[in-house]
Amino acid sequence: MKSFTVLTAALLVAGMAASAHADTLKKLADTGKLSLAYRESSVPFSYVEGAGKPIGFSMDIATAVVQEIKKRSGKPVLEIDYIPVTSQNRIPLLMNGTIDLECGSTTNNSTRGKDVAFAINHFYTGTRLLAKKTSKIRNYADLENKTVASTTGTTNSQVMRKYNADKKLNMQIILGKDHADSLLLVEGDRAVAFAMDDILLFGLMANAKNPAEWEVVGDSLQVEPYACMLRKDDPKFKALVDGVITGMMKSGEFDRLYKKWFMSPIPPKNINLNLPMSAQLRDSLKAPSDKPAL
Repeated sequence: MKSFTVLTAALLVAGMAASAHADTLKKLADTGKLSLAYRESSVPFSYVEGAGKPIGFSMDIATAVVQEIKKRSGKPVLEIDYIPVTSQNRIPLLMNGTIDLECGSTTNNSTRGKDVAFAINHFYTGTRLLAKKTSKIRNYADLENKTVASTTGTTNSQVMRKYNADKKLNMQIILGKDHADSLLLVEGDRAVAFAMDDILLFGLMANAKNPAEWEVVGDSLQVEPYACMLRKDDPKFKALVDGVITGMMKSGEFDRLYKKWFMSPIPPKNINLNLPMSAQLRDSLKAPSDKPAL
């Protein structure tokens, strides 16, 4: 009985803590601070250039959200606490109140939707492979009996494990703590390819020491939407974030940002990814949706 009582008390405390953070706009009004998560190597969505603050397509969307918060609150000064996150810790840190908003390269899917909420989808991608041209890797069949890298806490690692089991390829899948770490596994020949969202692979390739040594190959195994992530059961904050993104899509600002990050030279090497907007994303500008992947 004692252990049951202790467990019940712990769950109640956890529930109270979650409720305390549920109203993000009230929290921001009380503290004057927004804890904004960023990724360190999710090019071109959220990444760090040198020792500076994070930049990228998703970070520009987050900046627009911050401006709207300032406008609505009537407080032009809002402290932004930038907090680096990984694929593995981003959801727990959001749930426990450490971060208030994450705009990076996070897939909006129904499993994650049990723990967190997602704003309007702002990109669509799928799992492919980054490999050295000398490796002769062209598609997934070429990975049989080989070692493949992916990143801890990503849907891509789950997709690759399932594909490996279904196709009986006998791959060994090793995981980096973040995308830059996973890339190093291939650079150092500990793995023959890096399985990740294709757009992130193009970004990593563009910023590699020698981009010409690399290529993105393989069929896209699935289509997944990216979206900014926020806490569940906070309809007022979700409405604000959704409103900002929808407004950007309707005003043409979203299209301008897309051209800035996907069709123009970007830091740090001023390489142009030259990736036109997909038909799926173009359609979503006309009918914004927060529909998750399965």
